[in-house]
Amino acid sequence: MLACLYTIRIFIGANAVGVSISQWLLAFAMFFFLGLAFVKRFSELYIFGEMKKAVKGRGYLVSDLERVANFGVVSSYISILVLALYINSNEVMRLYQHPMILWGICPLLLYWVSRVWFLTCRAQIHDDPVVFALKDKVSYVIGLIALGLIYLAI
Repeated sequence: MLACLYTIRIFIGANAVGVSISQWLLAFAMFFFLGLAFVKRFSELYIFGEMKKAVKGRGYLVSDLERVANFGVVSSYISILVLALYINSNEVMRLYQHPMILWGICPLLLYWVSRVWFLTCRAQIHDDPVVFALKDKVSYVIGLIALGLIYLAI
């Protein structure tokens, strides 16, 4: 549900500024936000497990911790696969003069997503992963490099 709400924000934002939405963006966002939602759920379950408390009113249990992590990592990596497929699409060839430069974004995102999951599994991310990213210097560096690669590709 959380991933759907984040994806709906894209629809609302695009509608507000009158921009059409790419199916590639929606596919990427769905999997990327699903991965981040699983980070949030994993953190929550981990805390409940440490406190030896049952999770009430949710569709998951503390014993689901490993599965939540697996689903989250897979969802995050699928989002990067969608990005890689997009980079190889005809749309990118029309939009960018140097589309091959965009491939540099994939390892950046792989690093960032893997780092987020390592930190989450080490109980070093306690809140919303978006809040974490906004406070994390490494996330800013990766974001700036990605923006630089997009600029160079244009």
